[in-house]
Amino acid sequence: MTNHTLTGQTWVAFTQAGAVGSVHRVTDGFTFKLLKDEDYRAVYPTLDAAKSALHANLLPGTAWPEFREH
Repeated sequence: MTNHTLTGQTWVAFTQAGAVGSVHRVTDGFTFKLLKDEDYRAVYPTLDAAKSALHANLLPGTAWPEFREH
């Protein structure tokens, strides 16, 4: 992720195994980061799109995470 500023709005994704990643608002959309990631992923136009992308990057069969705003 380059040239994007985090705005401070964050949602942490939790599964039964615990926290797995987070979604962040940036200047022109939303991005996410899994706990194992060193950097943020692509920027998505909506919060729902970023949540879906995070879920798609979890292990197959993982239930939809609970997203808690922090």
